[in-house]
Amino acid sequence: MAMPPYSPLASSIASQERILVIYTGGTIGMQHHANGLAPGGDFATRMTTALAQLPLAHQQSLPAYDVVSYSTLIDSSAATPLTWQQLARDVSSQLTAYAGFVIIHGTDTLSWTAASLAYQLQGLDRPVIVTGAMRPLEAPGSDALDNLHGALQFASKPGLQEVAIYFAGQLLRGVRAIKQHSEALNAFASPNYPLLGERVGDDFVYYPSRGLALQQRGAPRFELPDYCLINKGEVVRIVLWPGITAWQLETWLGDSRVKGALLQFWGAGNLPGDPHLLDVLARASGEGKLLAAISQCPQGSIQLGAYAAGHGLSDAGILAGDDMTPEAAFTKLAHLLAQPLSLEDQRQRFLTPLIGER
Repeated sequence: MAMPPYSPLASSIASQERILVIYTGGTIGMQHHANGLAPGGDFATRMTTALAQLPLAHQQSLPAYDVVSYSTLIDSSAATPLTWQQLARDVSSQLTAYAGFVIIHGTDTLSWTAASLAYQLQGLDRPVIVTGAMRPLEAPGSDALDNLHGALQFASKPGLQEVAIYFAGQLLRGVRAIKQHSEALNAFASPNYPLLGERVGDDFVYYPSRGLALQQRGAPRFELPDYCLINKGEVVRIVLWPGITAWQLETWLGDSRVKGALLQFWGAGNLPGDPHLLDVLARASGEGKLLAAISQCPQGSIQLGAYAAGHGLSDAGILAGDDMTPEAAFTKLAHLLAQPLSLEDQRQRFLTPLIGER
């Protein structure tokens, strides 16, 4: 899918000083129809109308922006690795034309998209802000206007040089965020990393000491591999449950189509004492499959072997994901497996912080 055509809003400001808004779909753009909420069109006009409701001083402080809408809008629950790939390539193709980007996305998999974009857009030298809303733009009490306002403000800050999520007054590192609530307006959290910024009164404050800009040097070094290689279930996610058996684990990991797996163990990295479970893991790792582990706990870090119940996992070839979120760990596995890297390089890069994900 090529970058959709767009119509620049009237402005004398050069495009290099403008923000590009990419609308992909989601609750924020839905409207009431006879059968309930459904995607609504003409988002650019609706967004302009909504922003015109801000106090005059806030309107005057907004950056100039253009809006593009994907021809086929998606519910984010239908997003795939190819969706992540398309967004990264669209940002890349427009990079030198815009000072920053806002991606409007459904909330269900918003944090997954943000994490994947961070890996694909390594070395990013301007803001890419992902946002959405829990309620449609025109709905009473909607959070959409506040989220759009904040996303535009942070997208215009040149010191912010990474993929971030703006939601409910908070700016989160994209590769550190999770969706923590299915209904509340403050639906996203960053359990193991502080906020990159936040709204304080009428100000949108960025904390540069927490950002990537101080760590990055040189030109962007984007990695845009073909995600078709990991779009048919080649990477799986397995969350342990009480009573899991070796044959169940083997059903997943023994499939020749599976190239990698994210395993979520208990606590600091514990699993049942059945030695056959370790045998399955060791066999899969020995076959060249990329296996990584994080904790089921949203906060804290995994420490393989800290308890007897986790002894042997490192020897079985399992890579520790430290304090990574499920989104960050899964999309990193997918990103590495989509590239022509040796297994040793894949393993080493997974253990190496690439964009502040661990």
